[in-house]
Amino acid sequence: MLTFEAYSAGVARADVDLSGAYVFAQDGIPVRADLVARGNQIDCMKNSPGPAGLAVMWDVGENGKYLLSTTRLRDRKKPYNLNLELARARMMRLYQKREDWSLFDRDEAKECNEEFDKIRRVFIEALQLDVTDPPGASLLADEALNEAMLFGEKMALLQARLILRRRTSGRRIPFGTSVSIDDDVQAMEKRIVGTMDFLSVPTPWRLCEPNEGKASFEQIDKWMNFAARQGLAVHAGPLVSFAPEELPEWAFLRQGDDFAALRTMIGNQIDRVVTRYAKHVRLWNVAAGLHCVNSFNLSFEQISELTRLVCRQVKTLAPQSQVLLDIPLPWGEYYARNQRTVPPLLFADMAYQNDIKFDAFGLHLEMGVATDGYFVRDLLEIGARLDEFSPYGKAIHITACQVPSSDKPDPLASWGLGEDVTRAGRWHQPWSPRLQAEWLQAIYRLAMGRGAVESICWGNLGDLGGHYLPNGGLVDARGKGKLAYRELRDLRSGKRKHSHGHHHSHHDAEEQ
Repeated sequence: MLTFEAYSAGVARADVDLSGAYVFAQDGIPVRADLVARGNQIDCMKNSPGPAGLAVMWDVGENGKYLLSTTRLRDRKKPYNLNLELARARMMRLYQKREDWSLFDRDEAKECNEEFDKIRRVFIEALQLDVTDPPGASLLADEALNEAMLFGEKMALLQARLILRRRTSGRRIPFGTSVSIDDDVQAMEKRIVGTMDFLSVPTPWRLCEPNEGKASFEQIDKWMNFAARQGLAVHAGPLVSFAPEELPEWAFLRQGDDFAALRTMIGNQIDRVVTRYAKHVRLWNVAAGLHCVNSFNLSFEQISELTRLVCRQVKTLAPQSQVLLDIPLPWGEYYARNQRTVPPLLFADMAYQNDIKFDAFGLHLEMGVATDGYFVRDLLEIGARLDEFSPYGKAIHITACQVPSSDKPDPLASWGLGEDVTRAGRWHQPWSPRLQAEWLQAIYRLAMGRGAVESICWGNLGDLGGHYLPNGGLVDARGKGKLAYRELRDLRSGKRKHSHGHHHSHHDAEEQ
C-alpha cells in the first residue's frame, strides 16, 4: 500500500481534496485503487503490484490549483511526504522537458537556467530536512513547488516562442470554433465572419436519424449552407460517438449485444451523412471518444475493428477530405474507474500500429469543471501531452479547447446543474473574462509552437443553449464578445506579439 502525509503551511493538513485523484502505474496509465483520506494521511490501496504514483488536486497559492502527480513510488510502511513528492515529480518533469526542448544551451534560456538552479537548491534542502523534520521539509517543498510551477509555464512559453521565431514559411494555423446545432445562425454570423477560418459543425446521430431509417438534416444544412456562403472551411462530426447524448434511443433498443447489427447501423449513418456533405467538408471527425465512452460495452478488439471500418468507409466516400480520430479526455483518468475503456495513448498506438487509414488526431484541452478530463492542468503538462501525441507522424488538430470566463453558476450549461466549478482548480486566479483571454493566448501559442498542430478550435462559440462547459463561450448569453473573443481575433490578425509570461494587459471592455 502507498501512504502519503500532507501538510499545509508546515502543519498537518486535514482537508485533503480527493476530487479527481487517481493512482497510476507505468507510462502514467491509471490503475484501479481505493483512496481514503484519514486526517492528513492518504491511503492508496492498489489492486496491482509494483511502483505507482498519485495524481491529486493541489493548491499552489497564487500560482493556482492543479491536478498534480507524484513520481512512481514503491510500497512501504512509512508514509511519504506528499508535499515533497509532488515537488520531486515537478523537478523531474522540468529536467525532462528542458532536455526534450533543448533549452540547456540557448542564450535566451540563460536566465531560465539560473532560475532553475535556485529552485533545485531549495528542493535539495527539503530532501535533506525530510529525514528529521517532515513538517519543516514540507515548507521548503512548497516553496520549491510554487516556484517550479511558475517556472514550468515560463519554460513552456519560451519553447513555443523559440519555435515560432524559427518558422519562416509564414504559415498561420487556422482558427475555428464549434457551433451548437441549435444556435441561431443569423445571431452568430457577425461573431464568425472575419474572425474564424473554419466552423466545426456537429453531426449527432440522434439528430440525423431520430427515427430508424428516417433522416433529418435541416439543422445541419443551415450551418453547412452558411459556411459555403461565407467561404468558411468546415470540420464536421463526430460521425461516430457513443456518448449517450449523441445516440438515438432506438439504436440502444436495436443493437442489444449484436456487434454486426451495430456496425451495419453505423455504416448506414456514415453513408447518409458523408454522401450528403462530402463537397462541403474539409475534415471529417470520424470517431470521437471511442476510447473513453463505451455505451455499448465493446471489447478492445471490437473498438479497433470499428475504428478501421469507419475510417476506410469515409476515405472511400470522401477521398479529398482529411480523416480524424478525436481524443477527448487525453490524460485518461477515466481508465482508473472503468476498465472497459482504453487509455488515450494506447488507443493512438492501436490506430497507428494496425495501419488504420486516418490522417490526424484530434485532442481536447477543456478545463474548468470537476469531472475526469476537465480538472485544471498547467501549461507545462499541456505542452508535454501535446508532445506525446507527436511521434506518430500524424497531424494534430486541437478540436476543442476551452475554459470558463467566470466561476459563477451558468443556468444554460448542461454540466453539473449548478455545481461549484472552483472544485476543478484554477489557473493562477479565479476564472474571469481577463483570465480566460490570457489562457487562450497561452494555449494558442503552445499549439502554434508545435509543427504537428494544424488547427485550433474553441470548444463552443456562445454561452447560449446547447453548451456543456459553464461560461466557456467566446460570446456571452447576450451575444456580446468577451475579452477572449477579441484576443483570438488579434492573434489571428497577427496583432499579438510573443509574450514572456502571464497577466499581460488586455482590453478592459467587452467587444460590443
